[in-house]
Amino acid sequence: MEVSLDLCHHNAIPSMVVRSSVHVLPREVFGRSTFDLAVLMMKYLPIWLVDKILVVTARLVLGNIEKYGLRRPSIGPLQLKNSEGKTPVLDIGALQKIRSGDIKVVPGIKRFSRGGAELVNGENLEIDSVILATGYCSNVPSWLKENEFFSRDGFPLSPFPNGWKGKAGLYAVGFTRRGLSGASLDAIRVANDIGKIWKEETKHKKHSVTVGCHRRCKPHC
Repeated sequence: MEVSLDLCHHNAIPSMVVRSSVHVLPREVFGRSTFDLAVLMMKYLPIWLVDKILVVTARLVLGNIEKYGLRRPSIGPLQLKNSEGKTPVLDIGALQKIRSGDIKVVPGIKRFSRGGAELVNGENLEIDSVILATGYCSNVPSWLKENEFFSRDGFPLSPFPNGWKGKAGLYAVGFTRRGLSGASLDAIRVANDIGKIWKEETKHKKHSVTVGCHRRCKPHC
């Protein structure tokens, strides 16, 4: 959605393929970040209730987006993020362009042709360029030669919130499937652990120096 919006701002006419369902949330609610409000609510409310509040709020602020070809998942935005790692889209102006027709939402592509594309519904589009937004995945297992910390799918074997620490000073931050809030929790735990180890080592060194000084400075009769 952000790529299509940017293209609109540069006088292009983008068509956006939407093959699966997606949660679209307002960027702000009452002048505050939607994600900030979600994190605040999760301190006091269960995740299913926070999801319900977010979905209702999105419907009130953004309206019914399904009539534009944007289907909402049956699972709430936070639960979907936790279970599948799919982050909700924050609307920064793309929906207005979709409503006006400046951004066209189309179904999947069946095949490409010279200068065009045939959609699964039989419609043909004339296109100049194709942008593949393929997402990304974790490639940690390909370079970390240690099989007790990460699984083959690229995530820690220990589920959240215990997947941040490995052996021999090895830490992992941001593999929680919980976005920036999960990365923040990991970072805090790592920092506290490093601080704890540093204090213990410093305390041990001070004790060793004190004992040594005591032995060297002990007077002889």
